[in-house]
Amino acid sequence: MIVRSESRLKRIVLWFIAIGILAPACYGFTEKLILFILAVRRDQIAGFTIIPIANYLIVTAGMFCLLIWAAKHGMFRNVEQPKYDMLRREAELDRREGRPWSEEP
Repeated sequence: MIVRSESRLKRIVLWFIAIGILAPACYGFTEKLILFILAVRRDQIAGFTIIPIANYLIVTAGMFCLLIWAAKHGMFRNVEQPKYDMLRREAELDRREGRPWSEEP
């Protein structure tokens, strides 16, 4: 099995795609949050939205914490490695059971 390292160009493209997706998403999230806050300040009836917004913010904060934790523990460095580990283990189990196994699909 051949394991290829990531090229510099691939990482640059990945960062541009990530920024291209996350920047508009963050902008939209912030704009919606500001609009909700303005609606609550202007209208007494709009106060019912406070609880769903609080839940939304709590869940978003939890997901962001999970993202930071995963990044700090290197879970995005080599996402293909678990696939190769599984294939290696499967080949070892097949070898122990006497089944033929080839590297080609």
